[in-house]
Amino acid sequence: MATSSLKHISNELEYELTRKLAEGGMGLVYEAVQKGSGNFRKTVAIKLIREEYSSIPEFQKNFIGEARLVADLIHTNIVQTYHLGQIGGQYFMTMEFVSGVNLEQFIERHAELGKQVPIDMAVFIASRVCRGLSYAHTKRDRDGRLLGIVHRDVNPKNVMLAIEGDVKLTDFGIAKALDLMYNEEGKVIPGKDEYLSTEGASYAVTDGRSDLFSLGIVLTEILLGRNIFRGATRLDSRRNILTMPLPKFHTLRADVDPKLETILDKALQRDRDQRYQSAYEMLTDLELYLYSDRYGPTNEKLAVYLAEIFPPGNLGPNPSLPTTFQARV
Repeated sequence: MATSSLKHISNELEYELTRKLAEGGMGLVYEAVQKGSGNFRKTVAIKLIREEYSSIPEFQKNFIGEARLVADLIHTNIVQTYHLGQIGGQYFMTMEFVSGVNLEQFIERHAELGKQVPIDMAVFIASRVCRGLSYAHTKRDRDGRLLGIVHRDVNPKNVMLAIEGDVKLTDFGIAKALDLMYNEEGKVIPGKDEYLSTEGASYAVTDGRSDLFSLGIVLTEILLGRNIFRGATRLDSRRNILTMPLPKFHTLRADVDPKLETILDKALQRDRDQRYQSAYEMLTDLELYLYSDRYGPTNEKLAVYLAEIFPPGNLGPNPSLPTTFQARV
């Protein structure tokens, strides 16, 4: 198409917000329908800054930085971002809509049912998150520079489980990367206290190995149904991460075998030089555990399992929010 013809294409997109999916201290996520010519309709997720924060330059910078960072993160285990827009001075991102539940809801559902997550399913979920992290950690820009991405907020709320069995890491809102994200390491605590690495809990500069410690915490929570580091206060949680003696996990769950115990111990080494040195290294151990001597879990198996524990129509919140708005491209 000629460049001159491109100028005549409409510069507006229409979105119909259908329900609120999630909200945090500074942001909101909605399910929406993107409309286009020829009765085109696509279900997407819309992420936006809360109105009271949208005019603060620091939050705008972070939000725009996140959108720029994740724009080129195209991987089956990472929620994709399609578009950054602005309406009435409020920035929003259009993202891939994942029909399913987050990992926190998955863990809570097992508590409701009085069940433990099967070992192979727990390790499979962690391995797919590890695949996404490996991709992000090794991502380079168009000039070949390593971006040095660190997610810094790996926790169950930020892992989506699609009804089709896909596992997707989301919310790079406090990630750091070369030239892209606002960062004050050494002055602030990045992420949720009970999922921090020892570096994060001690205000040290983080690298990709920090995400692997957090993933180790997440894996133990899937296996045990609780976060072993969570304390009565935020300070207690950080203190536990730094000093609490690590348990022998087979004493807390009998079917944790020595191979898995070794993986957990290595992921949770407080000295990052003794930890897994890359997500790829951790992924290799997780997949060897799953597949080296048997037919292990797949996306399809996880999909079947999700259907068993979540009755149809019971896959998360569904508050109605009929709203339509025009967004500038």
